[in-house]
Amino acid sequence: MKYSKKNLLKKKIKHIDIKKFNSIPLIDSFENMSFQSRNLARACKIYDTMLRDKDCTVILCLAGSLVSAGLKKVIFDLIKHNMVDVVVSSGAIVVDQDFFEGLGFYHYRGFVNADDNKLRELMIDRIYDTFIDEEDLRVCDMTVKKIADGLKPGVYSSREFIYEMGKYLEDYGENQESFILEAYKKELPVFCPAFSDCSAGFGLVFHQTEKKHHVSIDSVKDFRELTEIKIKSKETGVVMVGGGVPKNFVQDTVVAADILGVTVPMHKYAVQLTVADERDGALSGSTFKEASSWGKVDQGYEQMVFSEATITFPLLASYVYHKGSWKSREDKKLNRLF
Repeated sequence: MKYSKKNLLKKKIKHIDIKKFNSIPLIDSFENMSFQSRNLARACKIYDTMLRDKDCTVILCLAGSLVSAGLKKVIFDLIKHNMVDVVVSSGAIVVDQDFFEGLGFYHYRGFVNADDNKLRELMIDRIYDTFIDEEDLRVCDMTVKKIADGLKPGVYSSREFIYEMGKYLEDYGENQESFILEAYKKELPVFCPAFSDCSAGFGLVFHQTEKKHHVSIDSVKDFRELTEIKIKSKETGVVMVGGGVPKNFVQDTVVAADILGVTVPMHKYAVQLTVADERDGALSGSTFKEASSWGKVDQGYEQMVFSEATITFPLLASYVYHKGSWKSREDKKLNRLF
């Protein structure tokens, strides 16, 4: 194969559309099977129960390389159709992937046995079998800097800064199917507790280097705001894709509220899609049963699904979309709390 940008960056990743297929019959069949098929079926029913519970605030946690893999429209539709009230994500999903595509750039189909030395020479970055143009990412970095340059110097939560990114896409974006743009329109909070661990970090480092009085992102403010949402919610349910920082931040809000002297219920509902192993003691694979010992997640409506998200997430989302319980949910507009 000839290694040139034109040759390598030509097949765009196409995002799966949960509205175009109904996974209910498949999930109903899974319920009568075993192993992860049955676990996924139970997870789907728990998510639908969350949506039918009018007292429940649904928090979507995202980690891993999801938008680049073709899952952007899944997240977009969950937000658009009131199946999610809060998003807590790793930085790359929000900035390097969703905001990046909102600016008009793309992810491309690649291959795992590529010559990575040649890719580096061409400024092509690889995520397993997906390619990204590094020069486009640099534009994304500098756009983050441009947004920061236009803000009043001070301390912001990631939610506040991502709101400004959504506003920027509304004014200057090239692709309207951005989930942070949709979240901006619906006044739905999006948090990235490790915000600088992505293209935002490069842009903000440049911003702070140039500006004596500059913008800073405060992860403690993120934690406080997320805890306020937990306190003001009668019940909460979490839908986790991957683990890591988003998972821990959301689970810890129960303990944070208790330390503040406010008694709140544990997360009543919890679903996680993960490939992480629980046996090494790491967070991403730790079970909700384990989280119950910390007083974070209640037992009864919790389900771990040990399977890869590009397979399980569209099936889960299609199930709840076609069940239609979201149609009777109110738009919470939780950004108005702040």
